[in-house]
Amino acid sequence: MSSTLSPSPSKVKRRGSTRRPRANSQLPPLTQEAHDAALYSIRAYLKNHTSYDSFPVSFRMIVLDIKLEVRKALQCLLTNGVVSAPLWNSDKSCFAGMFTVSDIIHLIQYYYKSSTYDSAAADVETLRLESLREIEKELGVEPPPLLREYPAATLYDAAKLLIQTHARRVPLLDHDTETGHEVIVSVLTQYRLLKFISINCGKEISQLHLPLRKLKIGTYVSSFPPSAEGSPDGNPFYPIATATLDTPVFDIVHMFSERGISAVPIIDENGIVVNLYETVDVITLVRLGAYQALDLTISEALTQRSPDFPGVVVCTASDSLGTLMQLIKKRRVHRLVVVEGDKGRLLGIISLSDVLRYLVGEITIGEGIEPSETQVSTSAPSFVSIPAAVEEASPPPPEENIPQAAEDSTPRPTDKVPPTE
Repeated sequence: MSSTLSPSPSKVKRRGSTRRPRANSQLPPLTQEAHDAALYSIRAYLKNHTSYDSFPVSFRMIVLDIKLEVRKALQCLLTNGVVSAPLWNSDKSCFAGMFTVSDIIHLIQYYYKSSTYDSAAADVETLRLESLREIEKELGVEPPPLLREYPAATLYDAAKLLIQTHARRVPLLDHDTETGHEVIVSVLTQYRLLKFISINCGKEISQLHLPLRKLKIGTYVSSFPPSAEGSPDGNPFYPIATATLDTPVFDIVHMFSERGISAVPIIDENGIVVNLYETVDVITLVRLGAYQALDLTISEALTQRSPDFPGVVVCTASDSLGTLMQLIKKRRVHRLVVVEGDKGRLLGIISLSDVLRYLVGEITIGEGIEPSETQVSTSAPSFVSIPAAVEEASPPPPEENIPQAAEDSTPRPTDKVPPTE
């Protein structure tokens, strides 16, 4: 016996009715003008709401003192399921920056090149957070800017700051009215900002129907042949950094640091995407004490991943921006790998920075759109996950200083525009 969502035909006789003309649809047609109008509306919404409006109903803040040992700070992040935290200078009673995965990567590079495993393990036991900037100087790495924003500042201003500085998060600081000292209120991340937009601007999101590649959202494989000028080292996927399952972990750690990226697609000999190695995976290695055991291959390192790893989220270049935003509303997404063909050959990669940059706008609305003869697909979304077979380990933490349950709470509603579910 098969079930159906359609009701069974009724045997009750009904009175005849006179056909009436169908009412006009309330949704505007999917045109370039509708897309541009939706973009204007989203930007206007961000200009009329503050960073405070994006706060979850309930959340915790983890703040680390710069006198704390790196080992204890890392354990604190792992225990609370986060990968970054604001730093506090207790001597001066002021904000002192952020402790992020980038600091861990620099630490790995430093000890891998200049120390033995035993001395590295001993140093990390006593190394304090305040010493991390000295390690950056030794590596020739530029220190991160000391970003901050007021909670009462508009979301539009906060988004522009994230874009202009290429930052993934910005601390929100206020001042204590009695002492005059700084107070760390929260941290606004790209993900939280985009999720706030997707929840509160549902009507506008439905009008963002143009394809991702046509909007130039993301980085795509160059049209240069492998041997042509502009494609260094004959990389057929230039300018995207790639690796294989046989690539040493340290090579990818170097890519993270040199290119300022947070993930590298793992491909096979045919360019088919088989996995993704992320900066958060590095934390797992450090937790296991592998400060120098980075000669192991990606295939070996991935066995340390949690079985809860959700897989690699992929899409096609013809998927729409609106569909991507709906995905952000439903699940935690930090990047998407763009593939082509039935087997999933690598075509590009889209980060949250790319999405935010387009929504907030480095270019004028309606400009910078790539001409294309490809018709917009009206079929179901093609976002899927490539599962990864892994062995038991601790789950990788989300890229926030807010636990998963709190971050996924509905942002604080506003009086003007209630959130849509």
